[in-house]
Amino acid sequence: MQALLRRLGATLFSAVLLGACSHQPPEGFAPDPGLVSQIRDIRIVTAYTRACPGATMPTTYEAVLTDGSRVPFSRTYDKKHPPRLHVVFLDRSSPEAVTQQDGDWVFWNDPLASATTGFRLTAMLRANPSVTNTVVVPPDYNCMPHAFSFQGEPGGPGQSGSNGPDITVRLAILRSPFYDKLFVSGIQVGLQPPFYVLQDASAVPPADWLAIESRGGRGGAGVAGTAGNDGAAGASGCPAQAGGPGGNGGNGGPGGSGGRGGRISVIVPLDNPFLAGIVTARSAGGLGGAGGAGGPGGKGGKGGQGTADATNRRCSDAANGAPGQAGNTGSTGSEGAAGPRSIVVTAPTREIFGLQVPPELSSLLERVQRRP
Repeated sequence: MQALLRRLGATLFSAVLLGACSHQPPEGFAPDPGLVSQIRDIRIVTAYTRACPGATMPTTYEAVLTDGSRVPFSRTYDKKHPPRLHVVFLDRSSPEAVTQQDGDWVFWNDPLASATTGFRLTAMLRANPSVTNTVVVPPDYNCMPHAFSFQGEPGGPGQSGSNGPDITVRLAILRSPFYDKLFVSGIQVGLQPPFYVLQDASAVPPADWLAIESRGGRGGAGVAGTAGNDGAAGASGCPAQAGGPGGNGGNGGPGGSGGRGGRISVIVPLDNPFLAGIVTARSAGGLGGAGGAGGPGGKGGKGGQGTADATNRRCSDAANGAPGQAGNTGSTGSEGAAGPRSIVVTAPTREIFGLQVPPELSSLLERVQRRP
């Protein structure tokens, strides 16, 4: 009983300690009205001046008082020393990001969403909605991947892999409020909707910036060989009969061949066909499938049991039969053939990305047309 009480006391102490150091304020926690009346602005301070799509932005906030002094909005809460201001006193919103409980932001992964607007972050004081502020964080594309590999479906047991998907790469140099020369690449795999990769054109090497691979699917593994039959048991007698040999296991089937690489098409502007040089396209065959495992050999039959002869002498038991041999592993499938060489197609800049484009991309294209 005393041990139980000690454990219970330790549990209650831990609960009290955690409550005292909780990061979240209690329900109903509110700022001092006198302090609220002195707040004339909110400073939003991001850890970095630019941000990559999909990144998390550490952010702090400060209240600017009428006398010019600043009071930080705390991100944590201590019951014994409650902060004057806390981030829960702020309503935070953004069309291009999701706010976190501690005040940080997670930006949309789609680079087009912020291409023309940047990441707009707004903080408003709940106790006085007239006190609000918005900052714009320019996008940065240096952290975006620019090498992609797509593969066909693998084959079933012993079957060939599917061909690599056909890929269309659409590429142009456009202009945004943040970049005078902006690479915009739309990548469409098969019939799936395209996704987009952006990059500052002034910071990209003249060749091999975008690497695209369409690889055939891997061949399916070969079918496993059948197991050998177990040998028949030997008959009892004097002499006893030996057990029959186990059957040999079947050989594994050959692996399926890899699929053929897919076709890659690159569409670039009529007035800048050399832009295709920044794309490295590779159409590779898929790997062959592994050969099937050989089937296990059958067990040798159990030797017959010796019995007594006419003189009442017991004969020896017969030997068990020899086990069968395991089958051989099947051969590995052949590698698939490479696909056709990539082709380059030119089109007017306005038509490169097709007729149905996202509104953010349409805005970028209009900027090029309006440029003198």
